[in-house]
Amino acid sequence: MDRNRLFWASRRGMLELDLVLLPFLENVYDTLDEADKQRYVKLLESEDQDLFAWFLRREDPQDPELLRIVQIIRDNTGLQE
Repeated sequence: MDRNRLFWASRRGMLELDLVLLPFLENVYDTLDEADKQRYVKLLESEDQDLFAWFLRREDPQDPELLRIVQIIRDNTGLQE
């Protein structure tokens, strides 16, 4: 997915998610390896309420691939415990 599409897919319309995903895309995404970039694209297919719960550590994704990228996002966006 090209950068412009990633930007628009990362804009969720929910301010809390935009404040997590857009800075991650801007500051961290380019440093990821190709597998993690694909995990991020897959993550963007998730529902907003799931993303919100995952980022706030209310629950974790069942899919280990999604859990990996969620953890990377948590670790790089000030969402640590």
